[in-house]
Amino acid sequence: MNDAAVTTGALARRLGVSPTTLRTWDRRYGLGPATREPGRHRRWSERDIAVVEEMGRLTSLGVPPADAARTALKRGSDPAGPGMPSPREAPGARAASPDVFVRERRGLARAAVRLDAPVVQDLLTGAVERHGLIAAWQEVMVPTLHAVGRKWEEAGDRYVEVEHLLSWHVSRTLHRCAPATDAAARPPTATLVLACVPGEQHSLPLEALSAALGELGVPQRMFGAAVPVEAVSAAVRRTGPAVVVLWSQARSTASVPLARHIADTRWGVRGARGRPVVMLGGPGWAGPAVRGALRPTTLREALTQIGKVCGDRPNTTAPQRG
Repeated sequence: MNDAAVTTGALARRLGVSPTTLRTWDRRYGLGPATREPGRHRRWSERDIAVVEEMGRLTSLGVPPADAARTALKRGSDPAGPGMPSPREAPGARAASPDVFVRERRGLARAAVRLDAPVVQDLLTGAVERHGLIAAWQEVMVPTLHAVGRKWEEAGDRYVEVEHLLSWHVSRTLHRCAPATDAAARPPTATLVLACVPGEQHSLPLEALSAALGELGVPQRMFGAAVPVEAVSAAVRRTGPAVVVLWSQARSTASVPLARHIADTRWGVRGARGRPVVMLGGPGWAGPAVRGALRPTTLREALTQIGKVCGDRPNTTAPQRG
């Protein structure tokens, strides 16, 4: 969308408020278009839109309108915007050759088959330290998990304990990657809600996304595996997220009606209501499209799309594939 291209009516429909509400915010608090041309309809730039979106989000949380307007204007005056930064890379990390990743995957798989938990954990931790979270996930963890899964399928139940041990240590490593957030600096609302759809127990990819967002300090609520529809809807209404990520590993758990229901879940007070952008993650969604939903295929792409939504609003430089 180009700057100075959105009319008041179009913006009102986009935000779920009335044109009168936008005009009132402009008249009382100065939250109008920065550029005005006499005799023409007012046009809103992306920065103008970001300010009124923030106004709506804050008022929906119960912040008094005058205070919300001051905060929204202050944040909107930052030339860089409230953008989502890039995930941290490992100190001094350089792009590793494919052979390096092959050796690391083989070493990790052998340790897992031996059920050598200390070595598995050391190898996973080392991969993150050397390559950064995103590359470690994409180039080491995921391929090794797939290889162990194939071995289990080919050998019956002989290697189920190997897959469980490896999955547990991958999960443990991902949880360690996200730094603790200072409670005093913690924002009052979640930028994202992350949940597996009902019946879906495969949550590792969602944990990887949560860890990457945690490195960025992006506020989120992670609900994990098999979350009931009512619980996701309640979380959206209570936290007012910009994005809801629904993970489905298998076609049997993906539900287009569910995705549409969450996309239509509204939050906020009357006159300033919003609804989330739905992101559908996982191979289970490889079917009919859900209108307006995001469909990333990698962790990197997911972070890029989240960055655009949270800050069309943020400028984000996504990390390596995932």
